[in-house]
Amino acid sequence: MLTDFSVIQILLANLALLAGACLQGVAGYGIGTLAAPLLFLISPTLVPAPLVLNALVLTVFMLARNRAALQVREVRFALGGGVGGTVLATITLMLISAKGFELVFGVLILIGVLLSVGGLKPALNARNSILAGAASTYMGTITAVGGPPIALIYQNQKGPLVRANMSAFFLVASFFSLSALVASGYLGQRELQLFAVTFPGVLVGFWLSGKLVNRMPFDGLRPLILGIAATAGVAAIVRGLMSL
Repeated sequence: MLTDFSVIQILLANLALLAGACLQGVAGYGIGTLAAPLLFLISPTLVPAPLVLNALVLTVFMLARNRAALQVREVRFALGGGVGGTVLATITLMLISAKGFELVFGVLILIGVLLSVGGLKPALNARNSILAGAASTYMGTITAVGGPPIALIYQNQKGPLVRANMSAFFLVASFFSLSALVASGYLGQRELQLFAVTFPGVLVGFWLSGKLVNRMPFDGLRPLILGIAATAGVAAIVRGLMSL
């Protein structure tokens, strides 16, 4: 039971997921970058498993909406890298304690922010796809923020292609991440309950993204999103250090 969660916390979690799902529906990624830091601040138990489950369902909706632009040949290299990232993430989760998780979470969030603002423009090729897939799955499994690495190689592509290919990658990568979370003990009944009570926010956010897909100023919101992520990353590191 979720007796230690207040109605306010559940409502705030749904609002965070609504915003993240809407952002991902418009830009192709973003539910992790925006929602994960906010969910962590509401309660660390909301990440990573409940958010990964929500992101999995969202990517199914996204892929159905943008399936006409999908190019499977490009995605397969990133998924190959994702296998390696999953193995590394499983080992990491098995080795770290709850206190260590907060530190790792915070560090990876800040790495994601740095990747987003670093100005890197890697080409969309097999090697970079493999590396991005590995980094994205590793980060996505531990923090549910797997967007920045894979987004780097798609930053110069057109909207429908980005949304379709990234959705296909995130769909399979989510299954990789869930298998790692189950194996490491981070996905159980409690996480499934948290997913059930927060999923309505994703549904509303995805519906809203359909209304805003050509109107939402993603570039204008980017500094705010990254600022939120950086703040939560620093907070996680501080909490982890204080609990040592």
